[in-house]
Amino acid sequence: MHAVGYRRPLPITDPESLVDAEVPVPTPGPHDLLVQVEAVSVNPADVKSRSGSDPKGFRILGYDAAGVVTAVGDAVTRFVVGDKVWYAGRIDRPGSNARFQVVNEHIVGHKPATLDFADAAALPLTTITAWEMLFDHFGLTERSTGTLLMVGAAGGVGSMVLQLARARTGLTIIGTARRGESRQWALDMGAHQVVDRHDLVGSVRAVAPDGVDYIVSPFSKGNIDAYAELIRPLGHIAATDEPEGLDLLPLKPKSVTWHWELMFTRPILLPSDTYQHDLLEETAKLVDAGRLRTTATTHLGPIDAATMRDAHARVESSGAIGKVVVSAG
Repeated sequence: MHAVGYRRPLPITDPESLVDAEVPVPTPGPHDLLVQVEAVSVNPADVKSRSGSDPKGFRILGYDAAGVVTAVGDAVTRFVVGDKVWYAGRIDRPGSNARFQVVNEHIVGHKPATLDFADAAALPLTTITAWEMLFDHFGLTERSTGTLLMVGAAGGVGSMVLQLARARTGLTIIGTARRGESRQWALDMGAHQVVDRHDLVGSVRAVAPDGVDYIVSPFSKGNIDAYAELIRPLGHIAATDEPEGLDLLPLKPKSVTWHWELMFTRPILLPSDTYQHDLLEETAKLVDAGRLRTTATTHLGPIDAATMRDAHARVESSGAIGKVVVSAG
């Protein structure tokens, strides 16, 4: 089968940074699905893997995917051949930038009926990340109130945090964005207010004088003092990044809880856990009910090395809004 991957970390401007290859079609294990991939999306996690790790051979990249089940393992109970599915995969298995991929049924959901493959492929990784922060780490429910600050509201994760918080909680939601286009996108995604993150304390205080109860932080470096100023006592912060030498001591006087979020924790360390399957199923219902929408903003194709280099370059550029998706056809 055709696949796209890399053999050594290189700048995305190098033609060898992502290359085409022919590899064997994978064989599903007992709980695996063999999926014919119809569309993928590109995340910062893809860029981080490609640019920062030596694959020691050829590694197929890609996490988000939507496609059709073509075979199932002996122990599979949730899916049958022909099902249309979506998922975000695992960081320690061959990725979705290929014609076929094997993925454990425990982390796969049925694709929303109202979205095509490309628009569906934009959502799984960022939805899982947002859902785990809001409803697992923060423990929010439909009765939850207070104020949430989403830093970097126009990005992939930010877009889903805004939508999910608006659809499934009673929180007041503040997003940060700088450009007019990004600000409008954040409002469209569900933010009640949008402020400039380059004057974080002043701009947030202007709309939330008493501070905030929850912060979602994809950009923690240099922001801890601001978070300590803005967060209310006993507040919660969830971070998706890992800046070297991050000092959290300024948060201690307010007894703030800091949550690390890595959506690959469950698939890798709790492989029998069905939490991500369940949330993808619930998300599909919310999409089909019109309460959530795709975050795809750029559509490319086909899934080959040249197109994927273009997609990676777009994700690497600053100020990206929404998600870049790539279709197989």
